[in-house]
Amino acid sequence: MIESVELATAQDTEALGARIGAQLSAGDVVLLSGPLGAGKTVLAKGIGRGLGVAGPITSPTFVIAREHDPVPGGRGVPLVHVDAYRLGGAAELDDLDLDTDLSEAAVVVEWGEGMAERLSREHLLIRLTRRDDDSRLAEISRVEVPA
Repeated sequence: MIESVELATAQDTEALGARIGAQLSAGDVVLLSGPLGAGKTVLAKGIGRGLGVAGPITSPTFVIAREHDPVPGGRGVPLVHVDAYRLGGAAELDDLDLDTDLSEAAVVVEWGEGMAERLSREHLLIRLTRRDDDSRLAEISRVEVPA
């Protein structure tokens, strides 16, 4: 089942991320898909806020992955934020050894569709589309990967 959410502003995109982040647990994987400028990093920023992690959530394009620790007194779930845009394929993603983080952190992968599905048997896929009026459409689906 796909849920569609209209996002008129960047604040709406971040608020959607915060609602998603508030529901995530260690071991959860979220794949973000969409073209440049679609709002993937803004959504990831909201997810971090919903999880209650420290530090600014910015695009990890050049460092590939960042880990954000939970704030003291927070939910206690770290965030591993990955940008797969510069990776050459699934083998390079495997080199990041993200599966070791899965038992202890929520993992969000920008540009992850078609590359990061095998990180978990189940993941949340969020496809973002940027419209001509600069609003966004988020299509959210829970995906189960066959064993």
